[in-house]
Amino acid sequence: IMTDLKQSYSVRLNDGHFMPMLGFGTYAPDHTPKSQAAKATKVAIDVGFRHIDSAYLYQNEEEVGQAIWEKIADGTVKREDIFYTTKLWATFLRPELVRPALESSLKKLGLDYVDLFIIHVPFAMKAGEELLPKNASGEIILETVDLCDTWEALEKCKDAGLTKSIGVSNFNHKLLELILNKPGLKYKPTCNQVECHPYLNQSKLLEFCKSKDIVLVAYSALGSQRDPQWVDPNSPYLLEEPVLKSIAKKHSRSPGQVALRYQLQRGVVVLAKSFSQKRIKENFQIFDFELTPEDMKAIDGLNRNLRYDKLRFAANHPYFPFSEEY
Repeated sequence: IMTDLKQSYSVRLNDGHFMPMLGFGTYAPDHTPKSQAAKATKVAIDVGFRHIDSAYLYQNEEEVGQAIWEKIADGTVKREDIFYTTKLWATFLRPELVRPALESSLKKLGLDYVDLFIIHVPFAMKAGEELLPKNASGEIILETVDLCDTWEALEKCKDAGLTKSIGVSNFNHKLLELILNKPGLKYKPTCNQVECHPYLNQSKLLEFCKSKDIVLVAYSALGSQRDPQWVDPNSPYLLEEPVLKSIAKKHSRSPGQVALRYQLQRGVVVLAKSFSQKRIKENFQIFDFELTPEDMKAIDGLNRNLRYDKLRFAANHPYFPFSEEY
């Protein structure tokens, strides 16, 4: 891993910018008050997180932006110490909607640029102000937008200085190739943010991304929020996994710390999401211990291709990402 002193524990992206390898995730289910996101983000910055991950979809960018500004105002950080990611939601994939969507996030945040702007999902939903546009029978309305056109609009946002880096999320290797093989490609995606944890370790996608100098960023690295809107309530709890528990015990750590450290050692940038002060602190304490090759092998052995967030509603879309093996 290329590290640079100013950004210790950072990875160098293919465009030359650095991304801290441990990020703080800010998503919370609808019933969580948005003010919690501001509180948690401040705690995260206080304990040492410098990479903050949010999105238009999360509807919390005003609060997260306010937290960042409060931490700048009190001298804890400078703007350039923070690596902030936002995401282009599915209702804005039409090329003419891309820049206005980013500008709308910037305005809420009070920032003049973000560090990373990524396509949240590869399939488009009906354009408009509704986050989840539904038809009369309650099904989400999808539409098809050429991803290469969307990508060109992201490249323009980078050229305009509105974002330092651009990337994607929830893409499989075929969708990545679609962008990589685009005629006239100006910038490669710097990263692909996907669900990744010991039950879904994404080893094939990771290998593919490494071969293309694309960083894999793991979400749901601690299992999942289990938001019933997206996740089956009967799915297993990752952090109750006996193998993780016994490795954790051996290192006097928590299963969550082991699950996060596992990703770091594979060269995966990992997002940790928690709104509990104790766990935010704990999640940052993963740089001062090391898993053995045997530990890593045992955790690799837990893979069962279990996806918490299946995005089933989009299964018939031509860009649905999860019908491929990786």
